[in-house]
Amino acid sequence: MRRHAIDEPDLPPQINIVPMIDVIFAILTFFIISTLFLGRFEALTVNLPKAKTSQSQDSVKATVTLDEAGIVYLNKSEVSLDDLKDEITDLVESETNLVVVLNADGAVTHDKVVTVIDQVRQIEGAKLAIATKSKAD
Repeated sequence: MRRHAIDEPDLPPQINIVPMIDVIFAILTFFIISTLFLGRFEALTVNLPKAKTSQSQDSVKATVTLDEAGIVYLNKSEVSLDDLKDEITDLVESETNLVVVLNADGAVTHDKVVTVIDQVRQIEGAKLAIATKSKAD
């Protein structure tokens, strides 16, 4: 018994790139989304002052932000100056070696910055760091 070959038209080989484009866009979307979450943004964006002696701080647990208008935020939540000490005291009780980083906008008055520093320094067990930008030589 012999089989006969069915005559099929010879089609040129084709590469379908639509699935490849879908995969590339999926990968691109993944990388864009993941890079947004790579940086830990614990504070609001403010215009920090520059300092030549600035050093990197590894263990940040709480961030106090003073924006341009003088509004105080603790870890992105608005708080009043009167409640700031109590809020940080609650954090000290739950964390050991709490480092409070002060992000103060360059336009904030010295008086407001000193008031926040004074509030944090009254808390036993809390260490204070002031955020700055590195100043290029």
